[in-house]
Amino acid sequence: MSVAVVNSGGANIASVLHALRRLGAEPVFTASANAIRAADRVILPGVGAAGRAMEVLAGHGLVDTLRSLQQPVLGICLGMQLLFDSSEEDDAGLLGIIPGRLERLRETESLRVPHMGWNSLMQKKADRLTANLNGQWFYFVHSFAAPVSEWSLSTSFHGSEFSAIVRKDNFYGAQFHPERSAGAGAELLRGFLETPTP
Repeated sequence: MSVAVVNSGGANIASVLHALRRLGAEPVFTASANAIRAADRVILPGVGAAGRAMEVLAGHGLVDTLRSLQQPVLGICLGMQLLFDSSEEDDAGLLGIIPGRLERLRETESLRVPHMGWNSLMQKKADRLTANLNGQWFYFVHSFAAPVSEWSLSTSFHGSEFSAIVRKDNFYGAQFHPERSAGAGAELLRGFLETPTP
């Protein structure tokens, strides 16, 4: 299976590629619109700031390409956030695939932001991708989060409840890092690779 991992200017790409290869996929890290459109699956990773990531995607001429994809697409961490309309971070306009605006997590004396660490998931909607993930633990690193909405498949909690896995049509998002989440992360990636094409 061909998997295009989109070059959105982020780091940590080697671990994403390695996690996919362990599952038998053939990932290609690319900024080519043609390669992305031709892939069986597309993964949009991201580490960094929303505004800068959108600048990188626009610079590669990929914004309209990503919006028009018909095959299963998975956004990881910032990549998930980029699927939404906008973010408080940089007051950035995003891809606009999933309705909603990312908000900064609330920081208190006992609650640090960014949120870094392991959290469990709570399933909100039945979906093939999340069938075996309820209650499992995943590794998060983020300061902004999507609110709980009709697009939320699973949620987690850091001061307040937020979307941990989302879906709209063929577009999925995971706020955590599956490539750093041991067996549970591999289960999510395997489920995504096996998701039927719409």
